[in-house]
Amino acid sequence: MERKWYRTAVSNTDGSINSTVSANTTAGFSIVSYTGTGANATVGHGLGVAPRMIIMKRRDSAQNWVVYHEDIGNNRQIFLNLTNAQTGTNSVYFNNTSPTTSVFSLGSDDYANASSGTYVAYCFAEIESYSRIGSYTGNGNADGAFVFLGMKPSFILIKRTDTAEDWWIYDNKRDTFNPNTQIIYANDDNAEITGTGDNISNDFVSNGIKLRTANVNWNASGGTYIYMAFGDSFKYANAR
Repeated sequence: MERKWYRTAVSNTDGSINSTVSANTTAGFSIVSYTGTGANATVGHGLGVAPRMIIMKRRDSAQNWVVYHEDIGNNRQIFLNLTNAQTGTNSVYFNNTSPTTSVFSLGSDDYANASSGTYVAYCFAEIESYSRIGSYTGNGNADGAFVFLGMKPSFILIKRTDTAEDWWIYDNKRDTFNPNTQIIYANDDNAEITGTGDNISNDFVSNGIKLRTANVNWNASGGTYIYMAFGDSFKYANAR
C-alpha cells in the first residue's frame, strides 16, 4: 500500500486562535487553516518543533502571500508572489515574535490576521538530511559560493532578499544531471527558461549546491539570499 505523506486534519487549540492542522512531523511539514481576529494572536502549527519558514495566504480576499523565514527575522517579511526585497522593520505580520515548538504569532494586518478573514499557512521545519532552510552570502565570483545543505538536494527555492529579484526554483526531475539550467519562478507565470552562459545556475552535489556563475540573481558579491531545500533521501546520498 502506498504511504501517504499527509495526516488527517485535526483541531488544534495550542494558540489563542483555534486552528485545523494536517501535520507530518517526520517530514517537518504542516498545513494550517484558521480564521483571523484582527488582534495580536497565536496559532497552533502541530509540528512539535519550531518552523523555520511559513508561507501564508488569505483565502477570502485578494492579498499577497506573506513569508516568514527565520533568517530574515520576526519583524520583517517578504512576499512569495512578488520580487520585492525584504521589508523594513514591521510588527504587523508576526508580532515581533518567532515561532515556538507549538505556535506561530500574528500581528493585526489583513494579510495575516483580519477579523473573520480565512487563512491557510504552510509551515516547514528542518529535518536532518532531508530538508534545509537557511541563507547564504554571494561571492560575486564565477567560481561561485558553495552552499552546504548536509544532503543531496532534489529541490531548492532561492530568493535574493537585499534587492528585488525573482524566486528561483531548481529540481533534479527537470534537470537530471549537472549543471542545473532549467529555471521556473514561484512569483510569476513565465514559462520555464533554459539558462546559458551566465545563467547556468548551479550543481547539485552530495552535500549541497555549488553556484557556477557570478550572476547577481543568486551570487552577487555581498548579496544576501534565503533558500528552502529538500533532499532525495534521509541519509548517505551520493553525488550525481
